[in-house]
Amino acid sequence: MTHRKVSLFLIAIGLLITSYLSYLKLAGQTSVCLSGGMINCEAVLNSRYSEISLLDASIPIAYLGWLVYAILLLLWFWEGTGQTAEMTIAFYFGLNAFAWLYSMYLVYLQFFVLRAACPWCLSHEANITLLFGFTLLRTRQYLTASV
Repeated sequence: MTHRKVSLFLIAIGLLITSYLSYLKLAGQTSVCLSGGMINCEAVLNSRYSEISLLDASIPIAYLGWLVYAILLLLWFWEGTGQTAEMTIAFYFGLNAFAWLYSMYLVYLQFFVLRAACPWCLSHEANITLLFGFTLLRTRQYLTASV
C-alpha cells in the first residue's frame, strides 16, 4: 500500500472517531468507555479543555477535529499535479502538523493537568500521529521526486 493510500485510510479512521466524539457533544450523551484508575472519558470530554471559546461562542474540540479530517480528505482528493500539487501538499502538511501539535498538547492536558485519560481521544491522537508520520514520508517523497 502506498503512503497516499495509507493516509486515506487514516483520514477515514479519524473521521469515524471524531464523528463519534462530535455526536456525543451534539446529543449530550455519555461515551461508551471503560473507566477506572486514570481512565475517565467523561472527565476529559466534559472538561473546560474540551471546547475552545471564540467570540462568545464555545466550539467543541471534537467538531474542529472532524473539520480537520474533512479538509485533509478534500486536499487528498484535490492533490492534482504541478504547482497545484505543491500548494496542496504544503497546505496538507501544514494543517496536519498543526493538528498533530495541538493533539500532543491535548495528550499533555489529559495526563498532567486533568490526570484523566479518554481512550477515544487517545485513539484520535494516535491516529493523527500516524497520519502525520505518513504525511512526513509523503512530503519527503514528493520533494525528492521534484528535485
